[in-house]
Amino acid sequence: MGSRKWAVEFTDNSSTPSTRDIPDPPGFTRVPHDQDDSTLSRQKKDAEANWKSQKAWEVAQAPFKNLMMMGFMMWMAGSTVHLFSIGITFSALWQPLSALQGVGKVFAPYKDSKVDLLAPKLLFIALNLGGMLLGVWKLNALGLLPTHASDWVSSLPPAREVEYSGGGIALH
Repeated sequence: MGSRKWAVEFTDNSSTPSTRDIPDPPGFTRVPHDQDDSTLSRQKKDAEANWKSQKAWEVAQAPFKNLMMMGFMMWMAGSTVHLFSIGITFSALWQPLSALQGVGKVFAPYKDSKVDLLAPKLLFIALNLGGMLLGVWKLNALGLLPTHASDWVSSLPPAREVEYSGGGIALH
C-alpha cells in the first residue's frame, strides 16, 4: 500500500472474476471476450422482438377490462330510459368505435419484422366488436332500436306487448 495511512489501491490483480470476493450485481452478466458484437446485437433484437410481442398481446387484451366495466355500468344503469342509461349506452357504442378506428395507431409502436401482429390485432378487433354488441343489446333492452315494422311506418299498428304486469290484492 505504501507509506500513506489512508491510501487505497483500486487495481484488480485477479485474473478471473471467480476469484473476486464481491459478486456481480443482480441483472449483470459478464460477456466472454470471444463473443462477437453481432451475436450480442442479434440477442438484443430477439429480446426486443419478444418484448414487443408480449406488449402487443397486453394491448390486445386491454378492451376486455373495458368490456367488463361497461357491462357492470350498464347493469347498474337499469332498464329504464333516462339520461344516465342513455349516456352509458352511447358511451358503450362510442368507445369501441373510436378504438376500432385507431387500430393501426395502437399497434404502431410494436411493429417489427420479427413480430406478428395479426393475431393481437384480431383479438383487439373482436373484443371491441363485443363491446359494440353489448351497447346494441342495451339499446334493444331499452327499446330504442327499431325492431318492428311499425317503428318505420306510422300507418301500421304497433307491435303487441308480450309481457303485462299488474298488481294489487284481490279480496274475496
